[in-house]
Amino acid sequence: MQFVDEVVLRVTAGHGGAGCVSFRREKFVPKGGPNGGDGGRGGSVIAEVDSNLATLLDLRYKKHIKATRGEHGSGSLRSGAEGKDAIVRVPPGTLIFDTEENRLLGELLTPGEQVVVAAGGVGGKGNAHFKSSTIQAPRHAQPGMPGESRLIRVELRLIADVGLVGYPNAGKSTFLTSVSAAEPKIAAYAFTTLQPQLGVVERSGFQTYTVADLPGLIDGAHEGKGLGFRFLRHIQRTRMLLFILDVTSESPGDDFAHLLHELQEYDPLLLEKPRRVVLNKVDLLDNPDVILNEFPYADFAISAKTGKGIEAVLHSLDEVVLSRPVGSPAPHS
Repeated sequence: MQFVDEVVLRVTAGHGGAGCVSFRREKFVPKGGPNGGDGGRGGSVIAEVDSNLATLLDLRYKKHIKATRGEHGSGSLRSGAEGKDAIVRVPPGTLIFDTEENRLLGELLTPGEQVVVAAGGVGGKGNAHFKSSTIQAPRHAQPGMPGESRLIRVELRLIADVGLVGYPNAGKSTFLTSVSAAEPKIAAYAFTTLQPQLGVVERSGFQTYTVADLPGLIDGAHEGKGLGFRFLRHIQRTRMLLFILDVTSESPGDDFAHLLHELQEYDPLLLEKPRRVVLNKVDLLDNPDVILNEFPYADFAISAKTGKGIEAVLHSLDEVVLSRPVGSPAPHS
């Protein structure tokens, strides 16, 4: 399935129905009073969380979503029917922005949660509302009001417990494969992962948590270089960060410093999240058991390929992500 995490589309709510100008016409009441009914409210455009969705793919080719208009009022004080709402189904973790005002309209996290992104127009009042002591036979009614119309940006930010952070080809996909049933594409070249991958880690006592393998960071990501913004916005909702460094890199220490810089420049709050740092690919070293002595900032030395050191990392992650109440979502920024 293709992963789509951002779409822009036009949403237009329904026009309110017009009020009616009508008078009672009965056999023995030749000059009956006004009895025009009200117009119906126009339908609204409503975004709703669907827990069965994991991407915005269904919205990619929907350029314009419209709700229906309200029906006009009629005689005998009959109000027009309300317009039908248009429901836009989105996955958990979706934010919706008004692109013209650059304003957040809503943040949708839990199944069934809704936000109105374009309100339907109010129906007009029929002439029955305008009768007074001086105007016994009003011959005017209100027109319906137009519904809201706006251009919106729908943006998905994954909700995961652990976000993997590292340069391309550092071994994040291999790590995810070794700890979960996820099957991300793995190859010995940069940018193999071009879209987020989620894996579920099963621990003792039927406890589970999610790990997100995200496209690798590059220098300048906070300015949008590479897959910058698409990567960084997804880690905002992770509970903790797991940095994976390639121990065979020219300078793993510089790599770690640059990664921290990119996070700091994008959102300083990211550095306040709990984090662990692992050195990967120790299977390629002659003396892997002493490597942590050379890199004091690292917590673990592992080989995601062979499984060496993986269980110790998972025990450390357990201490953070399994401390939350059972069933609660990962905190979000």
